[in-house]
Amino acid sequence: MSSEQASAGELPLDGELAVVAARMSGLLLSRDTVESVLELIVSLAGTTIPAAAGVGVTLVDADGGFVTTSASGPLVREADALQYELGEGPCLAALAGCSPQRIDDVTTERRWTRWCAAVAGSGLRSVVTAPMATEDGCHGAIKIYATAPGAFGPVDERALVTFADRAAVLVANARAHERAGRFSERFKDTLRDRDLIAMAKGFLMGRDGLGEEAAFDRLLSLARARGTSPAEAAAHLVAPAPREG
Repeated sequence: MSSEQASAGELPLDGELAVVAARMSGLLLSRDTVESVLELIVSLAGTTIPAAAGVGVTLVDADGGFVTTSASGPLVREADALQYELGEGPCLAALAGCSPQRIDDVTTERRWTRWCAAVAGSGLRSVVTAPMATEDGCHGAIKIYATAPGAFGPVDERALVTFADRAAVLVANARAHERAGRFSERFKDTLRDRDLIAMAKGFLMGRDGLGEEAAFDRLLSLARARGTSPAEAAAHLVAPAPREG
């Protein structure tokens, strides 16, 4: 049965997609990095949809820019670079509208004409792309390029959408994990600084007979004089004296 003949409810790749989701979940639990998840997405997408000549992921960075990652080859990198340079193309449209896009033949496509003309000489002929979206927004898009016209049908598009939806959750979770890790480190630093300041205040109170507030003011004065933070000044105060001999 061809892609065009499949009914809307039939996805012959459902079994493969379930295996893909399980494998990606296992990877996320074991390595917890966005890069690892994306590498697996690209590898499995290329084998799940046989017509693929190149697979890649466009991510939206923290500044709202676009970056291609885990590209399977130069065809993907070059085609993506032209989209970013020209400001048009199916992947950017998928991100902007948070909806899948498909080109059957770049030589006859009437949308994104500058990009289509630019990639026509590279051997690229057809494209399917789907956004990786969650409730938090659109994190990126998966795109698959082919060198034959009409390489992708409705079933391929629906399969990629399902695949992208599952991948989006994993990427969002990985990013949340990384943010939590950074927050945890900052929190540890904050607690460490607080403890150092408390120790330094106690040292000044005992050495100079100061009250707690006066000791803190003294610590701030020392920090300003040294051109450091209060925590750094506190660390200097409570550091063990070097041993003689």
